[in-house]
Amino acid sequence: MCLFHKKRSLSLCLLTVLLTVCFFHSYSLTAYATYEELAEEAEARKQLPIQSNQIENWPVGPEVSAQSAILMDADTGVILYAKNIHEELYPASVTKIMTCLLAIEHGNLDDMVSFSREAVFSVPGDGSNMGIDVGESLPLEECLYGILVGSANEVANGVAEYVAGSIDHFIDMMNACAKELGCLNTHFVNTNGLHDDNHYTSAYDLAIIARSFFQNEMLCKIGNTARYHFEPTATQPDDFYKVNKHKLITGEIPYEGVLGGKTGYTDQSRQTLVTCAEQNGMKLICVVLKEESPSQFTDTVELFDYGFQNFQILNIAENEEQFNIDKVDFFQSDNDIFGNSKPILSIDNSGYVIVPNMADFSDLEYTIDYNAAGEDHVAEIKYFYSDTFVGSTYINLADYTKSTYDFDTEAPDSTDISVERVESPPSEDEDTIFINVKKVLLGILIFAVVVICLFIIRAFIINRRSYRRRKRRVNRKKHRRERMRSSLDDFDL
Repeated sequence: MCLFHKKRSLSLCLLTVLLTVCFFHSYSLTAYATYEELAEEAEARKQLPIQSNQIENWPVGPEVSAQSAILMDADTGVILYAKNIHEELYPASVTKIMTCLLAIEHGNLDDMVSFSREAVFSVPGDGSNMGIDVGESLPLEECLYGILVGSANEVANGVAEYVAGSIDHFIDMMNACAKELGCLNTHFVNTNGLHDDNHYTSAYDLAIIARSFFQNEMLCKIGNTARYHFEPTATQPDDFYKVNKHKLITGEIPYEGVLGGKTGYTDQSRQTLVTCAEQNGMKLICVVLKEESPSQFTDTVELFDYGFQNFQILNIAENEEQFNIDKVDFFQSDNDIFGNSKPILSIDNSGYVIVPNMADFSDLEYTIDYNAAGEDHVAEIKYFYSDTFVGSTYINLADYTKSTYDFDTEAPDSTDISVERVESPPSEDEDTIFINVKKVLLGILIFAVVVICLFIIRAFIINRRSYRRRKRRVNRKKHRRERMRSSLDDFDL
């Protein structure tokens, strides 16, 4: 009986070993086949059309293996490279740039963020995390390092609860913010980018979100950190480092002018990447979605090179010659009784266009949008090259202050004459007339000179006429005397 059980146990052991070997052999074959399939898919994605290459006289962009890719100027929103930029795809952990954007807008960096059970255990333990335990807490600033450098999923949840009170309310804020920024194909269902069929965005929408993200200096600093040391505290006992997986940030793939970025990966999204870099005054954002490693980095470098080498930035106010607003003298404003005058209307000197290197400002067409009028501008000028938007600027109203001047003649020192300027904002119910005092005085002076000259001429003419009349009378009297003398000469007295 015992021998039977021993043989049975031995058979079971052999069967288990055999099944295990077969399983691992099958898994290796499956993995190898999957790798081949992924490589074939990546190669097929290279053949997808690039929409920006279809623009007339536009520089030809590189073929990348990403399903979707965009290169956008961070300041103007001009799109330099476009490939399926509105396709709905899974973002993975690049979702966290929105999480951090809302956190820094609505939080205080010194505030402590406590971690609840839901924040810690609602994410898989084998995903990206920092090993934070329930009840521990970190300053919000360190949480942002944990999210952007360590891509910690549970930290993103903890920050969401700190900002909004609950994860669900924070997700509502994410979607509202995306809509406010102008996103077209975005819907968030979590704070970290873990896969969900209803959690999606597009390359265009991510670039729009990244524009706001990279306008914040603190987020740029944190998002451009290669390695961060988390030291033990009274509320977090562990001592550890987190290393950024973004190879352009760590320097593993060196690139000049990198300002930061965020990596992402799930089995469904594949590799995703958002990066910002600046060279020669041009700040570009690159987004690639659904790539295979390490192409997300090498394609990003190739796209940055394409943008920095093929496009130029032109100041609109320095190049615009059609409006000549600065030469209009009819309406002037000035804040000083005898000070410098400036036009009421002027082109905003902070507006730029991004155009191909071979293009000239005169090649651009424009439209004027009066619906964009605001408190300090009356219209927006939008510029186009080959029907493609390349930048915009505003026609601004000049700043002025209606002022009165009070002179204090009772100063302790008779040599010290103080001038107190009392400012009062213009009434909205009153019509304001702008007067250039210097030009008015000049006009009065010219008028006075003309009037005086007319009086002088008139006096000269009158005096000349009087002189001629007197001369004629004198001549007549002289002639009469001569006739009388001649008549007397006829008599011999």
